[in-house]
This record gives sequence, structure tokens and C-alpha cells, in this order.
Amino acid sequence: MRRRSLLIAVPAGLATLAACGDDKSDSGSVGDSASPSAPETSAAPPPKIVDGPLPAITAGTKFGEKPTVAKGTGEPSKDLAVKTVIAGGGKTVAENDFVVANYLGQVWSTAKVFDNSYDRKTPLAIQLAQGTIIDGWRYALTGKKTGSRVQMAVPPKWGYGEQGNEQAGIKGTDTLVFVVDVQDTFNAKSSAKGSEVAQDNKDLPKVGTNTDGKAPSIEVPETDAPKKLVSSYVIEGDGEEVGADSSVLVQYKGVLWDGGKEFDSTYGRGQLTSFSLQQVVKGWAQGLTGKKVGSRVLIVIPPELGYGDNPPQGSEIKKDSTLVFSVDILAKL
Repeated sequence: MRRRSLLIAVPAGLATLAACGDDKSDSGSVGDSASPSAPETSAAPPPKIVDGPLPAITAGTKFGEKPTVAKGTGEPSKDLAVKTVIAGGGKTVAENDFVVANYLGQVWSTAKVFDNSYDRKTPLAIQLAQGTIIDGWRYALTGKKTGSRVQMAVPPKWGYGEQGNEQAGIKGTDTLVFVVDVQDTFNAKSSAKGSEVAQDNKDLPKVGTNTDGKAPSIEVPETDAPKKLVSSYVIEGDGEEVGADSSVLVQYKGVLWDGGKEFDSTYGRGQLTSFSLQQVVKGWAQGLTGKKVGSRVLIVIPPELGYGDNPPQGSEIKKDSTLVFSVDILAKL
């Protein structure tokens, strides 16, 4: 099992995508590390943000390099200490954005590193929302720009609280030091970006090409559904290709071939979602493999690559349904 920092639970809505009867993913499991994911309670008042003190970064000083951070000296601040070590010039991060970042976290008093994403070579993608991430990150990163390296010292009140994080060896009295390289930020209005591709096949659904963050239209033709998987560009981006074992951050909308009724949508929930292609139905995994980041992709999934005669309980999907998706690949994680 690939070691991950973040507790990956299948989000609401992704129940319609999660692979059935396949226990190869580490969804719902916790690795032997901690992450900035929120503790059970997250209701502290907003902190006062101060400049320091913060321990020195002694190696790996460039953006994207794994940093080495000195042990904290003296008593840490009781407030949230935040410093922009490297100022980026990209998009401004807003609260409730979905941030993609590499990070290292250690304990102030011991310099014990309890987690870092650099060694995993997989950035963290997480929403800066109360109850999703520790408040220290939420307050420290809001207003920063992508391309920035941000260092912070997070007191327990805005970290894991009095309960700490036993698994990671974090005590309820520990101030935590993080170095965060903010790679990108996305929100509920993020869309594909690239070149429109002609949709000439009248026997396939036609997907809208708007990139204003609103759900694209999906017009299903009054013809028989295709027997084989369809995966084609609606908008072709210029990012790197998605691999069969990649994790991705997406916007998507799903409708039934029969009747065109919508059964699932990130647009409707107002929240992006991320997942490994090893966690989803075969049609999604095969349909997104090889496609470029930044693209909008039409995927038509026949029953044998979707749910067949075992659709998710409580969904609009019936037995032997052909599924139609518009998927915007925002980032490869």
C-alpha cells in the first residue's frame, strides 16, 4: 500500500465513482504519518498573526526542494507565526480554495519531522475549509500567492488541540513548524483551459465548452448507446499526461445516457474532488489515462466498465446503465 499523509475517505458524491469489490486502494486508511488534516474539533477563534519567531531553514532553501529546518530556540509564540520565505507571483489563495502544496512538518521543541510530502513525491491537495484542515494552515495560507514558500509555527490551539496526534508523536502542548510550497490553488469555479476540439460525431453526446466555472451542458443523442468506452477531448489542455496510477483533482458532471438525467456533479456541491484512478470504476480509470491536465474530457461508460447490475444504493443509476461524464482535469497529484 502506498504511504499517504492524508486520510482519504470517499467524499460525498464519489460513492458513484468508487470501484466496487476492489480493496487495492488505501481509501479510508491512515498511513504512519500525520498531516494538516483537521482534528475532530476545529472551533478556535481566529489567531493573531505575527512575524515570528521561526526557526531557520538551513538547507533545501529553493521552492520545491525538501527543506531542512533547525530546532526552535526559546519559547514559541502563543500566536500564529507566519513568514513568506519566497514570494510567488501566481493566483491568490482564498479561504475554501483547494490548495495543492508540498510541505514538511516538525515539532518546534525537538525538530522531529512527523510528516513531509517531498519524500512521497506527491503533493497534498486539500481544501482550506474549517473542519477539513487545521486552522493554522487555513489562516496562514489565505491571501498568499501560488509559487510562494510559507513558513509557519502553529500553536496547539490552531493545530491538533489539547489532544495532539498520538500516532504522529505530537503532544497536546507541541507547537508545530511547517514549511509549505504552494503550487496551485483551485476553487469551485475552476475549469479546463485549452483548445476546443471539434465534436463532429452526431452519435455521441455533445458537451458545452464554457470555462466560467459553471457546469457544462451535456446533450445526449437519441441513439443507441455505444457498446465500447468512449473517451475524447472536448477541450484539450497542454499539461502532463495522466497515468494509470495517478491521482487527479477534477470538476465533473455525470448524466445517464437514457434520458440525460444528471445523477452527480461537483458543480452542484460547489466543491472539487480528488481521487486515485485506482479507486474508481474502470471506465473512469481507462478514460482519463493518457489525457492531459487542463483538459475537459467526454467519457461514455458502458455498464461492464461502470456498475453493471450492481449500481450504488441510493443513486439515480439503474442496472446496466450507460453513464456519460464531462470531466475537467485540473491537476495531477
